[in-house]
Amino acid sequence: MDNKYKVSFTVNGEKHEKYIEAGESLAGVIRDKLGITGTKVACDRGDCGACTVIMNGKAVKSCMVPALRADGAEITTIEGLGKGKIHPLQEEFVDIAAVQCGYCTPGLIMAAKALLDENSNPTEAEVKEAIAGNICRCTGYVKPVKAILNAAKRLNGGCK
Repeated sequence: MDNKYKVSFTVNGEKHEKYIEAGESLAGVIRDKLGITGTKVACDRGDCGACTVIMNGKAVKSCMVPALRADGAEITTIEGLGKGKIHPLQEEFVDIAAVQCGYCTPGLIMAAKALLDENSNPTEAEVKEAIAGNICRCTGYVKPVKAILNAAKRLNGGCK
């Protein structure tokens, strides 16, 4: 295996061991080697946030993360939320029509999940800051922000 390195990581609770070339991105490995396609790649430059996943508890733009850096990492993609059922963030995005075309939605939700894992009761300004690296050309951000705030209330025991 010329110029390939063995990397072990966990994605959505499942352990994986892959041979990775030095130049491969984490997004490419997730999509092309693991077949987990909810993680979108749009700009491939770290500008749009469509490829956002959670790696070791932090939201990262997976198109910018060298796959070799994922060795030993715990990674969660949009498919890993909810543990077999829809996560409140996903449900709120659907319920208030914050999805529109849906291309940016996985990245927005993953950025929001990382925020809520650190701050379970964010302000509107904190939500806007957390998703600032995610470009959405359809919604104008009003509905995604509302969906995130609604999910935070639900996750904190509030009513839907």
